[in-house]
Amino acid sequence: MHAISAPVFARMLRNLSAILAKAEQQAKAKGYDPGVLLKSRLAPDMFCLTKQVQIATDHAKGAVARLAGHVPEAIEDTETSFAELQARIAKVIAIVESYKPEQIDGSEAREVSVKIPNAELKFTGLDYINQWAIPNFYFHAATAYAILRANGIE
Repeated sequence: MHAISAPVFARMLRNLSAILAKAEQQAKAKGYDPGVLLKSRLAPDMFCLTKQVQIATDHAKGAVARLAGHVPEAIEDTETSFAELQARIAKVIAIVESYKPEQIDGSEAREVSVKIPNAELKFTGLDYINQWAIPNFYFHAATAYAILRANGIE
């Protein structure tokens, strides 16, 4: 369970960090405020880039904590700059990497509960990681990438 969660999240968070750095650099090189990208979205009813990154990081830190039987550490969604998003990603990588295999391995059958607005979802650890945490993490990380590409970031 550790092998299919923590290293996957850490690697992809590093990729997301690199993508955000590239986006900020390209925006500055093209002569526009990189902050414009932070509020960009793919569609009017979708979350903006900042929120996509926040949700992706929440899924990563939440997954390892829940699999270990812990309550996920709360991080306020206050980021308003690329630097603050980078700091959040770095913090979450540290959280994810702080979990050792022995804390997560064997959690396949552990009950995992996730509260969402108006509901509480219950999974086994294996179903949680495969059917909720990883798919949602990838969705939000990929959507962040798509927002940047749609805004001309190479």
